Amino acid sequence: MLNLIGTYECKADVKGRVMVPVPLKKQLAVVAPEGFVIKRAVFQPCLEIYPMKEWEALMQKMGELNRFSRKNNDFIRRFTAGVKTVELDAAGRLLIPKDLLAFASISKEIVLSSAINIIEVWDKDKYEQAIDDAANDFADLAEEVMGNKSGEDHGVS
Repeated sequence: MLNLIGTYECKADVKGRVMVPVPLKKQLAVVAPEGFVIKRAVFQPCLEIYPMKEWEALMQKMGELNRFSRKNNDFIRRFTAGVKTVELDAAGRLLIPKDLLAFASISKEIVLSSAINIIEVWDKDKYEQAIDDAANDFADLAEEVMGNKSGEDHGVS
């Protein structure tokens, strides 16, 4: 499994091209030839970039959902809304589609933030706000997700 590390500030040009920082590009070198999938995030006003193998593994799980369930169909439709494939160009840039830039309110200053096996793409101001908003609750969240408060495992084991 891919384990990406780092948070990087960079810029998007007027066409939506983003120069991927060298340290991140090095981490992505193994998966870059297969391309990526970019999509709207579910819980935040940002985008998510999945290496193709990670996306295919996720789609394998989603493919097991019962398509005769309305909830499952609604989830699949919403989860995959706006999904696009993207590649690193010869100059090491990613072209973010205009509709996805609009969804995430990305103009120029952006943050590429690793999230284990994917990369989140944020408008810089929205990223800073999300980090600030979460700061107060992070200790409680860490204890709930990673801690062992009641003698049983919560989250990661």
